[in-house]
Amino acid sequence: MTTIALPAASKSNFFSFVALLLGAAALALGGVFLRHSELPPTASAVYRVALAIPIFFLLDMLAARAEPTRLAGPTGPTGPVAERMPAIPIKLILVGFIFSGNLALYHWSMTLTTLANSNLLANLAPIFVVLGSNLFLGKKFKSGFLLGMLCALAGAFILIGHRLDFGSSYMTGNLLGLLTAVFYGSYLLAVSLVRSNYRTMTVMAWSSVGTLIVLLPITLLRGESLVPHTIHGMLMLLALAVVSHVGGQGLIAYALAKLPAALSSITLLIQPVIATVLGAYLFHEYLSATEFAGAVIILVGIVTARRFS
Repeated sequence: MTTIALPAASKSNFFSFVALLLGAAALALGGVFLRHSELPPTASAVYRVALAIPIFFLLDMLAARAEPTRLAGPTGPTGPVAERMPAIPIKLILVGFIFSGNLALYHWSMTLTTLANSNLLANLAPIFVVLGSNLFLGKKFKSGFLLGMLCALAGAFILIGHRLDFGSSYMTGNLLGLLTAVFYGSYLLAVSLVRSNYRTMTVMAWSSVGTLIVLLPITLLRGESLVPHTIHGMLMLLALAVVSHVGGQGLIAYALAKLPAALSSITLLIQPVIATVLGAYLFHEYLSATEFAGAVIILVGIVTARRFS
C-alpha cells in the first residue's frame, strides 16, 4: 500500500482552512449559547469578554515567548522595569470601545430576530470597511465593488423588508443586525490602523478590556442582573466566552494570517450559513422563499464586493 505525502505548505494550508471553518462555526454557535443564557444580552456580553480577557492575555504571553523578536506594542523604554511594566496600549482600549457597540448590538439582534438574519446582516461589515476606507482614508474602490455593495444591500432590503413592521421586535432585531455591521466594520477599520504594531492576541486582549470598560457600567446602569441562576446558565456564558469569543476569534485570526485573502473571505461566509442551519434545527426559524432569495443575494453581493475591494 502506498501513501501520498503532502508538501509542508499544503498541510499548513489544509490545517489553516480547517481552523477557519471551525472558527466560523464557533462564532455561529454564539447565538445558540446566547439564546440559552439566563442573563439579558448586554450582561451576557459582559461575561463574554470578561471571561475571555485572562485567556487572551495568557495566549499573548505564550506568543511573546514563542516569538521573542516580535514586539507586543510600540517601541518604548528598555530595561528591567519596562519589561515588568509594559505600557498600556490606549489605542487598543479605544478600539475596544468601538467593539463594545458591535457586541451589544449583535447580542440584542440575535435575541430579537432569527439567527440567520442577525448573522447575515452582520456579515455586511466588509462593505462598511471599504466605504470607511474610501471616506476617511482616501482609498479608492473599483466599480465591481460598487456593484457587489448594491447587490448586498438589495439583498438586505429584501431580507428586512419581507416583514416590514417597524413596531415588531423582528424588525428591531433586523435593524440592529444592520447596525452591527456598521460597528463591526468600524472596528475592523480601527484594528487595521493599529494592527502592525501589535500581536493578534495583544489586540484581542486589550480591545476586550476596552469593551468591558464600556459594557459593564451600561449593564449596571440598566439594572440588568449579572448573576446566573443555575450552573447551566453559567456554563452557557463560559461557552460563549471560550468557544465563540476566544475559539472563534482566535482560530479565524490564526487562519487569516496563513491563507490567501480571497479564499478566507469566501470561506468566512459559512458562518451565516451555519447560523441559518442551527436556527432552523434548534429554534424552528425557517427562511421563507423571499428571505432565502434575499440571503443568497447578500452572499453573492459580499463575495463580489470582496473580490473587487
